[in-house]
Amino acid sequence: MDGIRELKEVLEQGLGWHGARSDVLARLLCALFQVKTVNLAQLATALSGRASLEAHYQRLQRFCRGVELDYATLARLRVSRLPAEAAPWVRTRDRTPWQFGRVDIHLLVRGIVWRGVSWPGLWTVLEQRGNSNTAERIAGLQRCVAIVGPERIAHLLADRECVGRDGLAYLQQRGIGFRIRLKQDTLIAHAPGRPAPAWRRFCDLAPQTPRVLGVRAIGGRPLAGAGLKVAPGDDVIVAGPDSPEQGLADSRVRGSTETLLAGLKSRGLQLEDTPLSDPARLSKRLAVLALAFAWAHRTGVWRCPQQPLRLKKPSAGRRRASFVTASTPSGA
Repeated sequence: MDGIRELKEVLEQGLGWHGARSDVLARLLCALFQVKTVNLAQLATALSGRASLEAHYQRLQRFCRGVELDYATLARLRVSRLPAEAAPWVRTRDRTPWQFGRVDIHLLVRGIVWRGVSWPGLWTVLEQRGNSNTAERIAGLQRCVAIVGPERIAHLLADRECVGRDGLAYLQQRGIGFRIRLKQDTLIAHAPGRPAPAWRRFCDLAPQTPRVLGVRAIGGRPLAGAGLKVAPGDDVIVAGPDSPEQGLADSRVRGSTETLLAGLKSRGLQLEDTPLSDPARLSKRLAVLALAFAWAHRTGVWRCPQQPLRLKKPSAGRRRASFVTASTPSGA
């Protein structure tokens, strides 16, 4: 009950909700930590109180169907749970697809990296198959900058397909740095000679050998580029407004987005258990998961010094469980 009471107080202060609505969301989040799925029938079994299982289920249905969420306010609440001294932050953008039955669902997720994990900020449920369009990219960037503030963003890390030329121009106008992962066929100007696909600039390197290109016309814009051959046929190529060597090093935190997506999906809160495909309803369900993920990770980081996580392989420094898993008694 202490956890529900604390969550309720945070939600009331951060969202401006009345007590009854905050109480339902607090209980829903605590149930998520126990059953680790978005399936309402299973969540109902974990709700506390004297009401019947059917009554709990109907209460969750009414909440999910009737409550309108302000996603910008929810994002500000999550950002407020991050320690202020951790700013400026690295922002990430990544697209994740999955298939539910015959329905293809695509999410464009924007996050903030803290302690090796990308916290969910805002997202877009893409109604078309494939990438977002220019208008969606620019609108998403503007919403995120308004919530976090440009002075609190160290740089943006994303794939080129998640930003686009107009998006890069917007970032440069606002003075926000970026590290863009390039496709293998992105054209890079050579001197002398015509532009050629990026992979040709790195095909002669030995594995794990970096190469700095300096400022070149990359994808039609003057950017500083650098690359690293991971394995034959697998190159990491990064471009940004300056510091290509640092940009290559910064790109390593891109895996934080994969950690977030795994935590929201099959290795964590089971977002794929939802039968929803309508963008509005799916966004609402994702908003609840985003709060749960942020709260669990923050709690796990707090608990770790008190109950250190055991290492799976001491020589490699790999933990048996993540900070998110450590937030529950079973993960301690």
